[in-house]
Amino acid sequence: MSGARYRAVAFLTPYQEGPDGEAGGHPAGLRRTAGGRLATVTDAASVRQALLLLLSTRPGERVNRPAYGCHLFRLAFAPADDTTAGLAIHYVSRAVEQWERRVDVLAVEADRSAEEPWLLEVRLRYRVRATQDDDELTVAVPVDAGGRP
Repeated sequence: MSGARYRAVAFLTPYQEGPDGEAGGHPAGLRRTAGGRLATVTDAASVRQALLLLLSTRPGERVNRPAYGCHLFRLAFAPADDTTAGLAIHYVSRAVEQWERRVDVLAVEADRSAEEPWLLEVRLRYRVRATQDDDELTVAVPVDAGGRP
């Protein structure tokens, strides 16, 4: 097969690493090439981007697909306990299984960040079905650390 299996317009979130490896904090949005065209991502990067967009979209945001998205936003500032971690795992697993048919979920884990206890880190390990390549991504949800360090 000569071309890319998957292709999408490149879209970066504020804290996502840019195409040239620059650190996060750059403006979010569509990327352009040096020639002024819309930049694209292909294959594994396209799948990863789709997963990040899925997990950061609230159901109801998309007019033509009101059920599309993930309920992680519901956990913002919830207590940092096992119940919240379990809900995060459930929300991520459900969203990926429902909306991203190109991957198999290998594992979803959620834990408070050791360095930043006010963040719940949700780690998704997945396998791209077409290539059998494994990858992992982590998203953070702000939680109530209850004054604990």
